[in-house]
Amino acid sequence: MLFSLLLLAAATAQASVLTLNAPRVTTYNANAEGIRTEVLKLTEKPRVPLAVGPTESLKLTFQVVEEGSDPIKGVQPLQTFLRFYDPETDEEGIQPLRTTPAGKAKFELNMAKPPLSIPPTTNSSILQVTLIVGAPNHSPLKIDLFDLTLPESHPPTQHPDEASFHLLPTIEHTFRAEQKVPPRPISALFAGLTLAPWAVLFGLWSRVFPGAPHLFSPSIFPFTATLGAFEVLLVWYWVDLKLGQVLLYGGILGVVTLFTGKTALASIGARRVGRK
Repeated sequence: MLFSLLLLAAATAQASVLTLNAPRVTTYNANAEGIRTEVLKLTEKPRVPLAVGPTESLKLTFQVVEEGSDPIKGVQPLQTFLRFYDPETDEEGIQPLRTTPAGKAKFELNMAKPPLSIPPTTNSSILQVTLIVGAPNHSPLKIDLFDLTLPESHPPTQHPDEASFHLLPTIEHTFRAEQKVPPRPISALFAGLTLAPWAVLFGLWSRVFPGAPHLFSPSIFPFTATLGAFEVLLVWYWVDLKLGQVLLYGGILGVVTLFTGKTALASIGARRVGRK
């Protein structure tokens, strides 16, 4: 029985509908004298928009209650907002409202210091003011309260960097023409001129270089080959290898060169001793 009562109470709370009690809006002049007062209806908003001048103010009061409660039961919503929407520019602003535990709330608009939630307006702007209320265990409430006309807002101050975000002229690139390859005969001619000094050098060197008749003997050629391998290793390092790889391969070649060089020196020494 108790469980059924709890389910019934939960279903009743879930189905509770919010409404407004005594919603009223008043406009005042600079001397705090009332200009116009409207008792708002939840089914339709006033036909004539409320007007607030540069030195005037507006005050909205209401209480959020459960619909059909007797006596009146105030509800403190979790969220309460006023939405100011300009259909002409599609601009909107949201103003949060603070409500008391009894559900009472008020909003004051002083044109001497308007809140930032008011969107920019023009002389022809008519703001649609809507109340949005949300509370746990209650259906959300959205009511179109009234239309509002305000003085034209001042244009926003231009930021010094605003021009940097404007559309800039299209950048047109001028690319360098593709490199042209010279004719092959000319390339061959200059290649020959480049290699000619080497040909002369090797020709002269062959005349003054002492003879080495045993250079390719089995005891000397391995040493000569390891020296050539060192030259190849240096070229390979210049093209692709890392320093660590060069040190590793160079160490291995150094050991081989040591033994082949010792063998070559021993062979040359034995040959000289035999001549004597």
